[in-house]
Amino acid sequence: MHTFHLPVGISDFAEIRENHFYYVDKSLLVEQLLKTTGTKVTLITRPRRFGKTIGMSMLANFFDIRKESSKLFEGLNITQNQTLCKKWMNQWPTIFFSLKDIDGLTFESAYNQLLIQISDLYKEHTYLLDCEEIDSDDKKVFLKLKATESNEAQVSRALSTLMRMLNIYYKKPVILLLDEYDVPIAKASTHGYYDKMLEVMKLMMSTALKDNSTLHFAVITGCLKIAKESIFTGTNNFVSNTITDSRLNEYFGFTQEEVDTLLKAANATKHSEEIKHWYDGYHFGNVDVYCPWDVMNYLRDLQLNPNAKPESYWNNTSDNSIIRSFIDYAGSNITKKLETLLSGNSISQQIDENLTYDYLHSSEENLWSILYLTGYLTSSKNDSLSVSGSDEISTLKIPNAEIKEIFESTIMKWFSDNAKVWNRKALFDAVWSGDSLSLTEEMSKLLRRTISYHDYKEDFYHAFLAGIFTGAGYMVESNREHGEGRSDVVVYDSLNGKVAIFEAKYSEKLKDMENDCNRALRQINTRMYAEEYEDDYDQILCYGISFFKKRCLVKIQ
Repeated sequence: MHTFHLPVGISDFAEIRENHFYYVDKSLLVEQLLKTTGTKVTLITRPRRFGKTIGMSMLANFFDIRKESSKLFEGLNITQNQTLCKKWMNQWPTIFFSLKDIDGLTFESAYNQLLIQISDLYKEHTYLLDCEEIDSDDKKVFLKLKATESNEAQVSRALSTLMRMLNIYYKKPVILLLDEYDVPIAKASTHGYYDKMLEVMKLMMSTALKDNSTLHFAVITGCLKIAKESIFTGTNNFVSNTITDSRLNEYFGFTQEEVDTLLKAANATKHSEEIKHWYDGYHFGNVDVYCPWDVMNYLRDLQLNPNAKPESYWNNTSDNSIIRSFIDYAGSNITKKLETLLSGNSISQQIDENLTYDYLHSSEENLWSILYLTGYLTSSKNDSLSVSGSDEISTLKIPNAEIKEIFESTIMKWFSDNAKVWNRKALFDAVWSGDSLSLTEEMSKLLRRTISYHDYKEDFYHAFLAGIFTGAGYMVESNREHGEGRSDVVVYDSLNGKVAIFEAKYSEKLKDMENDCNRALRQINTRMYAEEYEDDYDQILCYGISFFKKRCLVKIQ
C-alpha cells in the first residue's frame, strides 16, 4: 500500500490543503448551495462523522472576505466555474461558528462553554473596534462578550450583534455558517437541563435568522431537524435538506466512485470488498455512500499494518447511548423487529423527521426515527418513501457490518447489566443441585427475555451462557478466551468447591435438540473436560445444552 497523507481527525479545510493531505473534492457543494440564493436558511442534517464540519470549513474558506483562498482551491472542481468564483470567493463577511463542543453535566457548565466559544469567535474580529461607524454601545457589548462577562440577553444576541457590526464594517450582508447546531440541545436533554438550554438557543437562532436584514444567507448543520422546538419558526425562506433528500447527499459521505479513486491512489484496491462490507450501505436519498471517517481510519491502519482488519471506528466516537436507551424501552414488538434487523432482513417503519429531543422516548415511532436519522439504520436501496401527512414509511435495515457489531455489543452489554438484577436464584440452585429439568425451565425463561442476534448461531448462545453467571459472584471462563481444548463455558463456585462445565450446541431443527444435547455430553466425556478440575474441586457438574432459537434443552452427565 502506498503511504500518503490521510486527514484522519482533521476537519480544517485549510490545514488539509496547505499540508497536502488527501482531499476528496466536495467543492461543488458551493455551486449547489448558490443555485438557490433566494433561500435565506439551509439546514443540512446528516449523521455524525459524515463530513459536515469539513464541508462547513470549506465553505468558510471559500466565502470569507478576510481570506485569500485561491491557492487552497487550486485544481478543485469549483474553480472551473470562474464566473462564480469571481463573484463569491472571498467576497463576503462570513461567520463560521461551531457548537459541537457545548457540553456539560450541568447547565452552568455547558453555558460557560458557550461563553468561551463566543469569546473565541469575537477575538477573531477585534478589528471591528477600530471602526468609527460602529455604535459605541455595540462596542461595549463586544468587549463584554469577548471577555466572557456578558449577561444572558447579550449572549443570546451574540451572533446578531456580530453580524450587525460586520455589515457596517464591510457594507455587505453576512454569510452565517453554523455547525452542529443541535449538539447543545441534545446534551442538555441527556443531562437534564433541556428547557434552560433550549431557551438560550431559541433566542440565539431567532435574533440571527428571523427578519435579519444583515443576513445574506445561512447554512446550518446538525444530526436532527428539530422543527417541533420552533427554533426556526418564522424564519423566511427556510429549506431543510435531510437524508431523505438527494440534492446535497453526494457532498456528505464518500460515493463509490470516490472510494474507488481513493483506494487506487493508496494501492489498496484488494481491500475494496471488505471496506464495502464494513463501511458502505448508507442510502441517503438516491445516493449510496460510505462513512468517510471509517474509510480514512481503516486506510491509515493499513498503512501502519498491511494485515490490519476492519474495526468499528464510528463506534469509538460515541457511547451509542441511543441504542441502549432504545433497547431499554424494548417491548416484545421492538424485540422482534431488532431480531429481524440483526438477521440481515428489513422492517417497514413510519419515519418522522421533525423530532424533539425531550420527546424522543415518548413512542416507538420516535425511537425508530432517531435510529434512522442518526445513521444506525438506513433505508433499503431503491426504496421509495411514501408520505402520509408529515410522516414517511420506509423499509429500514442495518447498513453494514460495523453498525451490526455496534448493535450486538450494545445488546450484550444490556443483557449483562439486566441479568444481574433478574432473579436467578432458582436457576443457580438448579445448576449446583444437578437439576437439569429445572435448569432447562429457568434458562428458557431467560432466553425468552433476550434479544438474539447472529442468526441464533453458537457464539450468541455462548455469550448468553456467560452473561447469566457474570456479576453473580461466580468466576466465568469462556473458550473464546482460551481457544480450543476447553468447553464452551466454565462456572466456578470456589467457596463451596464446585465447578459447572457447559458445552452448548446449536440445533438446525427442533427435532435435532435431543441428539445435539447428547452430542454435547459425549464431547465433554471424550475430550475429558472435567479432568483438569478433579484435584481442586469436590463437585464437578457437566452439562450438555442444545439451543434452537429461543428454546433450550439441558442434560447432565
